[in-house]
Amino acid sequence: MDAETLKAACLELTGAVETFPFNPETSVFKVGGKIFAISTLDAVPLTVSLKCDPDLAVRLRDQHPEIVGGWHLNKRHWNTVRLDGALPDSFVREMVEDSYDLVVLSLSRSEQRRLDWAGLRRRDG
Repeated sequence: MDAETLKAACLELTGAVETFPFNPETSVFKVGGKIFAISTLDAVPLTVSLKCDPDLAVRLRDQHPEIVGGWHLNKRHWNTVRLDGALPDSFVREMVEDSYDLVVLSLSRSEQRRLDWAGLRRRDG
């Protein structure tokens, strides 16, 4: 996955915005004011830090050398993923969506409704 595809994958999620709170080079993708992805899009190699369920985070790190504990983040809840072509784009996209879902899950129900979040629709079903 290249930087343009990563950025598009993050921004196509409902309510997602790109911000630059740390510096002009680091893209921070948020939903409801909370971070779900961080990347320096012009870095080589390209990496992205994503929220992850703690148990799944450990399993992913064990299975994929491209996935490590979140760089400068709480390693229990964040993974940093090297995007050097070893992982399929579809797999990276799933991790981005999972990160987004974890953040949206932490938002108020009214905010989830405003986003028309699929997870809420499944629960209200």
